[in-house]
Amino acid sequence: MRKESHLTARPTKPINYAIGMFGTSIPINMFKTFAFVFYVDHLAVLTAEKFAIIVAAYTILDALDNPIYGFLSDSTRSRWGRRRPWLVIGAPLLALSFITFFSVPAGLSEGSVFWYALIMYMLTGTLDSMINSNYGALFPELFTTEAQRAKTNALRQVFQLIAMIISIALTPIITEKIGYRATAIAYSILAVVVILYMAFNSHETPEAQKMPKPNLFKTVWDILRNPKFWIYGLSNAAFFAALAILQQSVSLYSKYVLNEGGLASTIMLASVILCAIGGIPVWVKIMKKLKLMKTWRLSMLCVAVALIPLFFVNTLAASIVSLVVLGFGYGGTCVTMDIVASRILDEDTARHGVKREGTFSSLVGILNKTSNLFVAAGFLIVSKVYGYQNGELPGPNPSAAARFLLSIFPLAVMIICVVISLFLNFKDIPQPQATETKEN
Repeated sequence: MRKESHLTARPTKPINYAIGMFGTSIPINMFKTFAFVFYVDHLAVLTAEKFAIIVAAYTILDALDNPIYGFLSDSTRSRWGRRRPWLVIGAPLLALSFITFFSVPAGLSEGSVFWYALIMYMLTGTLDSMINSNYGALFPELFTTEAQRAKTNALRQVFQLIAMIISIALTPIITEKIGYRATAIAYSILAVVVILYMAFNSHETPEAQKMPKPNLFKTVWDILRNPKFWIYGLSNAAFFAALAILQQSVSLYSKYVLNEGGLASTIMLASVILCAIGGIPVWVKIMKKLKLMKTWRLSMLCVAVALIPLFFVNTLAASIVSLVVLGFGYGGTCVTMDIVASRILDEDTARHGVKREGTFSSLVGILNKTSNLFVAAGFLIVSKVYGYQNGELPGPNPSAAARFLLSIFPLAVMIICVVISLFLNFKDIPQPQATETKEN
């Protein structure tokens, strides 16, 4: 018997949903950006090749768990909604595993460290998948028109980028002062508070709970045979692969190319993020003129072009110039990518009469996580070609390895990203009327 729902038909303030992006981004950005640096360069307890194995193994796990999380979320019918129970349970679990990942027990042998890092990497990653599949699934349900989505998505990308300033740009300085474990604890507390605030102030619609529960196999089959899912998902995967390898290689670039320390890494990363924040309102205006799809492609092309000079420059100032352009392009991709996904979901709901945002989000998540295979490939290449092993054994030419990771490799991936995006188009259809009442 279905329990009586506590849901009421009331609007969600864009800021109450958007702030959740801050909470979900704080831990996972530190995790993705500094996992390699922490285990391979800082502690020097793993080689680049072993870390590549960990990333590849996690990617396989993630391909299995993502559709399960999405389907369970879509099928949940509780008095608190479909997504909220998973967010409330998942947030503290994610925080615990995140802290444990950066708290390597003393006295572990080299082999034991590998298994410890592998298990905790997988656990942290899978819990992040659970959180984000539910958080992302709320977006097209709570905000139904393109105008609402543009406004809300711009807000949440600003929150994400603010989180990136803290968890990526400032982390090298913070960890130098208090260490990785204490930093992880501080970020975890902040993340849990924000995620719970968002979960209790985002009001799911009662209508969504009354719709039929999706069938797992039919849902997966319908989505997988939709060519727009593949075009969008693969393009996104390529974009996040380029971004991930760039984030994780900035510290190496700063150290081996620029001969600078953690402050230079912070300045470089902050340049990208601050320019992305500043670019968001500009890209919103561009989208009004060029429409969604042209804006999406233009923003990714901007990122690709900005990567080229990074192979040639040798100074912090010159690097920042390139990263300013890259950050501006990144801001445009942040503005557009989730609205593109929402268009695909609108078409799916209209065609099949069932809401399955969670499963769609999770399947896109699988493709996004294949970006980890690109990251693993990048680390494997610098290990085999350039001889870089870790901070104690950087090989004969660590500068060339760092240039490859920050420029050549992500540029090749971004070219793939832009080319794939050219195949995705939508018919111009009238926008649905907003289901919300006047926002406060």
